Amino acid sequence: MDEKNQVEPAIGMAEGAGHFSLEAEDTPSPKAEPVSTWTPDGEKPNDAPASTSIPDEETVIAAIATVYDPEIPVNIYELGLIYAIDLHEDGSVKVEMTLTAPNCPSAQELPVQVKEAVEKIDTVTTATVEIVWEPPWDMSRMSEDARLALNMF
Repeated sequence: MDEKNQVEPAIGMAEGAGHFSLEAEDTPSPKAEPVSTWTPDGEKPNDAPASTSIPDEETVIAAIATVYDPEIPVNIYELGLIYAIDLHEDGSVKVEMTLTAPNCPSAQELPVQVKEAVEKIDTVTTATVEIVWEPPWDMSRMSEDARLALNMF
């Protein structure tokens, strides 16, 4: 058989006894970029490249300050409920917060509201909120603005 009559094996065709090839050539094909990402809300196109910048602390604080304790007309940042904000290069944010009391009726909803507020920031990829009890919260943690709003000088 001369070289002109040799035929490359088709993709998925057997090349010989006991050998099977998924590609016609030995070189692997380059991986294609995904055209979309599946989320619980449905499929979303990959328009924007993944964020590799650290979220801005002031922006995170501003987002947290949109969350109010339903029993106290002051945002939770000014109340002193936020103990730590950890910003990471991959865009993730970890927030450590406390509550005014262990039996706080808002214990279920406030952490979820903080998580959702932080995740709305464009540079944030994911947020986690952890409730901590040490040190215990007391009124000395409130900002001056919160004390004025609550008439607690």
